[in-house]
Amino acid sequence: MLQQTQATRVVPAWHAFLARFPTLADLSAAPTAAVIEQWRGLGYNRRAVNLQRTARAVVAHHGGTLPATLAELEALPGVGPYTARAVLVFAHERPVAAVDVNAARVVQRAVTGRHVPPRRRQQVADDLVGDEPWVTAQALIELGARHCTARSPACGDCPLATACAWRGRGNAAPDPGLVAHPAPRVPFTATDRYHRGRLLDAVRDGPVAATDVAAAARIADVDRARRLADALVRDGLATWSTGTLTLPEREIEGTT
Repeated sequence: MLQQTQATRVVPAWHAFLARFPTLADLSAAPTAAVIEQWRGLGYNRRAVNLQRTARAVVAHHGGTLPATLAELEALPGVGPYTARAVLVFAHERPVAAVDVNAARVVQRAVTGRHVPPRRRQQVADDLVGDEPWVTAQALIELGARHCTARSPACGDCPLATACAWRGRGNAAPDPGLVAHPAPRVPFTATDRYHRGRLLDAVRDGPVAATDVAAAARIADVDRARRLADALVRDGLATWSTGTLTLPEREIEGTT
């Protein structure tokens, strides 16, 4: 849930999700439709499908217990380098760092003083881990979130100020903590992600006829709406059934 979603939005959703699916076995056995419905409001809905696929893989191949090695974790659906390392360091106290966008800024500004590729960032962060991996990993993330922010970093209050490589160069441009060539910004309401979300919300409320897909997605372009609908199907978030778009596995919870 924390992948690309703010913690303040995640907390209530997390408690509600666990109340409905308290164990990996419960999540594995649930209809996919129920999981997608419960995910409402979090966005990036493929995460819900991948989360259930992960639960099913863990139940089928790991005895219902989440594995504790990097290779096994990264082999799970939707689990990438950051998520795998976050599980390792925060759940198992393994000597690795979880490098999110916040920690990456700290590494590139304070430690290397220049932009470095993701693999190098990870190596540098891992080298910082000491006897308390959880503390180090959390400190890197918190420093990036509270002090080494993307815009207007609070260098004067930062505990790394005297040792910061970038500050030592007078905060010279280019800023190593920022993406060199950011993509041009467009209004969120004009993006495919926004219209996909509106369409999926409509499907959560009930089947949507093919002729109503564009209206449900809140766009006038029928071909674009159909592409978005087909993308939902490819991602496992919906299915076509007798000319309507509906959630997959719309069984009653508790049935097989």
